[in-house]
Amino acid sequence: MARIVVIGAGLGAMATAARLAVAGHRVTVYERGGTYGGAVRRFERDGFGFDTGPGLLHLPAVYRDLFVKTGKEPLEDCVELRQVDPASRHVFADGTRVDLPNASRAGTVSALDEALGAGAGERWGDFLVRAREAWDRTRRPLLEEPQTTDTSSSAREPYPGLKAGLLRRPTTTLAQIGARELRDARLAALLDSYAWSYGFDPATAPAAAAVLPYMEQTFGTWYVGGGIRTLANAVYQRCLKRRVEFVFDTAVDEVVEKAGRAAGVRLSGGEFVEADHVVAGAPVPALYREHVVGWERQDEWPRYQDGGTGRMTVCLALRGAREADAVHRTVVHATADRPVTTVLRPGDPALRPDDGHESVTLTATVKPYPEHDWAGVAEGMVAAAGSAVPDLRERLLWQEVRTPDDTLRETGAAEVPGPALAGGRGAFLPAANRSPLPGLYFAGGWSHPGGGLAHAGMSGALVAGLIVEGADFRGSR
Repeated sequence: MARIVVIGAGLGAMATAARLAVAGHRVTVYERGGTYGGAVRRFERDGFGFDTGPGLLHLPAVYRDLFVKTGKEPLEDCVELRQVDPASRHVFADGTRVDLPNASRAGTVSALDEALGAGAGERWGDFLVRAREAWDRTRRPLLEEPQTTDTSSSAREPYPGLKAGLLRRPTTTLAQIGARELRDARLAALLDSYAWSYGFDPATAPAAAAVLPYMEQTFGTWYVGGGIRTLANAVYQRCLKRRVEFVFDTAVDEVVEKAGRAAGVRLSGGEFVEADHVVAGAPVPALYREHVVGWERQDEWPRYQDGGTGRMTVCLALRGAREADAVHRTVVHATADRPVTTVLRPGDPALRPDDGHESVTLTATVKPYPEHDWAGVAEGMVAAAGSAVPDLRERLLWQEVRTPDDTLRETGAAEVPGPALAGGRGAFLPAANRSPLPGLYFAGGWSHPGGGLAHAGMSGALVAGLIVEGADFRGSR
């Protein structure tokens, strides 16, 4: 039985801890804050509740696997999962609207043809065929296998764009796919919105980001009853049942190295805690910036060296009942004066004081540095939400604005990491799970396979496999 210290109590770190505890190891989690969940937070006021991190779940099979592998209770016995249908409503800059069904290729093609004109659905369907090829090429190395030291294959672009003409360069960015292959400003905006929702600028995101809409439209979109924070609660309870120990309000100041490997951690109070393995679930850049990890190599997170993107969230408390034909998620596309804004209206009784009120959450991807006029950004988001919520201004009781500064305070980084992407010469690959220091591992959204609820859960499976099986581990099954 090994002694294992886990730094941080985010979803990826807790997924690792639960798996290691089931394997017979003694696991202690040290969290600098007063609660678990990392970026999966809940804001509550006056009987209203809001998810301030992710609001929807994709690839729930990741957490089904976690619960099956760590106990006899399946995931659905611990949380309520609901498919979101339609998966999303899109409101384009010209006022056109389209509802996309959940996990139905034929339904999506039909909806796009009806809303955008004949041929639009076929072009989108053809694009998804090419996106599937990119998915098939990258699924194992980017999601199910540990990242190897040789990342050259993942650095190459896997998306098979339309053949370039003699005077045309190959398709290398997601924005180029929209312009060259979709040939409709609204279809291009639809594609761009998937990139923005995962924290990528489509102008710089590699063409391989095409796997993001493919993943959602193929495997579906899910909501957790009571909000995504309920999923964090369930994972935390699973850890407790597996006898994982949590120590809150206790920061780790240093990963202690002895004889060339991680030998434990030093806590903020000066106490040394010995360990056979250390798993760091905190943001990798913060570990270096705060000198928790004491070496100078910073190429483990090349995507974040120049700063990533952050999340802007506006929580709206509304009087009046949610209309019967309201949809759960509306994406209001960008205009010159406002970003792409996602409007979440779960209609969940657990998140409102009574049936005469409604809680609505707005999110947008923003650059955290340099600081913007956050009040102005929030105002633009609320204006955009008026396209999704009738009589929004008249119904508004109060609003709460959360900026990247809040994310920095709660998680240690203002940025929100995106999932790993192939292509882009490797610039979109996060830190490997096995660090350069033997005995130290990285878990969570800042490490392979990257950010997002599903990807963070996958990192837990990969790190646990590396520790339990060692050099023989070839990936999750």
